[in-house]
Amino acid sequence: MTVTSPPQEPTAPRPVRRPGDRIFSGSARGAGILILVILAGVSLFLLAESLPALTAPAEDIPGEGGLASYVWPLIFGTLLSAAIALLVATPLAVGIALFITHYAPRRLAQVLGYVVDLLAAIPSIVYGFWGIAWLAPRLVPFYRWLEENLGFIPLFAGPVSATGRTMLTIGLVLAVMILPIVSAISREVFTQVPSLHTEAALALGATRWEMIKMAVIPYGKSGIIGGAMLGLGRALGETMAVAIILSGSAAGITFALISSANPQTIAANIALQFPESTGLDVNTLIASGLVLFVITLLVNMLARWIVNRRADFSGAN
Repeated sequence: MTVTSPPQEPTAPRPVRRPGDRIFSGSARGAGILILVILAGVSLFLLAESLPALTAPAEDIPGEGGLASYVWPLIFGTLLSAAIALLVATPLAVGIALFITHYAPRRLAQVLGYVVDLLAAIPSIVYGFWGIAWLAPRLVPFYRWLEENLGFIPLFAGPVSATGRTMLTIGLVLAVMILPIVSAISREVFTQVPSLHTEAALALGATRWEMIKMAVIPYGKSGIIGGAMLGLGRALGETMAVAIILSGSAAGITFALISSANPQTIAANIALQFPESTGLDVNTLIASGLVLFVITLLVNMLARWIVNRRADFSGAN
């Protein structure tokens, strides 16, 4: 009696990797590792150069009260200006993206998209000159109206700046600067909405706005959030425009957006103080740069978590 072995399944042939595939794979892996190495190098440099300021006595740090009291007003100014820019730019950018993708004729949409994207090519120093020479003086009457009618709100308490170089002005300038980033990402997400979703909403009798509210915006929420966080990162690190407009502002913590006593931002303070700083003052500025690096990193990590969470939630549904 002979025993026959069961037939063996044919093994799948091993894929042949061509030299081009190996080169591309190695290049991609090397680029990813290089990014991590650069990030680690920047972190180590900032930490090493900040150690003298972190360990120095409080009386040796510029100002009074040590490093924490020196950096805290700068953190407040950085977050306040970026928050104003985000609150102004995000709804406007989403509205522009919706108009271009769902309302404007095709030729007009192409022109508008090009014009909005062109805003990103303007250097930040040009925005600073525009803000200080054109926008700020024309906002002074509006600031006086805010003080007269809404002065009971701490945000609009006087005295009004005679030059218009205020935190609200810099927030509006930053909003214009981050507008093309948020708008471009939102526009790209809105164009990827499945046509079956929009056609089904319209077939059920929804108006165009109801279709956008039920099908387009829910689909693009993660993209809107991601674009807003990218814009927030740009606003947090903006230097020249803030330095030009708020160069004469006093350091301090105040919520008054239309007065001349505004806190500086971290990036603008470094740009203004670094040329004349030596010794421990340089280490103090680098320590503030380390704080800005951590804030920006946390903002991007939060954005990534929000986008991934919404993506997992959508996939589960």
